[in-house]
Amino acid sequence: QVQLVESGGGLVQAGGSLRLSCAASGSSASIRRMAWYRQAPGKQRELVALITRSGLTNYVDSVKGRFAISRDNAKNTVYLQMNSLKFEDTAVYFCNAQELTGYNYWGQGTQVTVSS
Repeated sequence: QVQLVESGGGLVQAGGSLRLSCAASGSSASIRRMAWYRQAPGKQRELVALITRSGLTNYVDSVKGRFAISRDNAKNTVYLQMNSLKFEDTAVYFCNAQELTGYNYWGQGTQVTVSS
């Protein structure tokens, strides 16, 4: 079992920055990758960024150059630094951890609201 606790969401003006954190506890040694997803009202959940155990990263095109995912293995924490935020980044952001088996764990979500 893996537990994920997110923090760092909030309200920010367009052009501003936020940093999301996701702390993993439990059987975190079985995690092969961690990721951030988001879901805006009326839309499907989408993958925003992921980072593998070896540190490889990938991003959805709409956030490339603005968002950066990183991890602190010693703290079992993954971060999402979000810069140059846009109104369309408004969503609930979910932390995800995927085990070697492919099983997915989810955090409770944190709201990010960007005012235009």
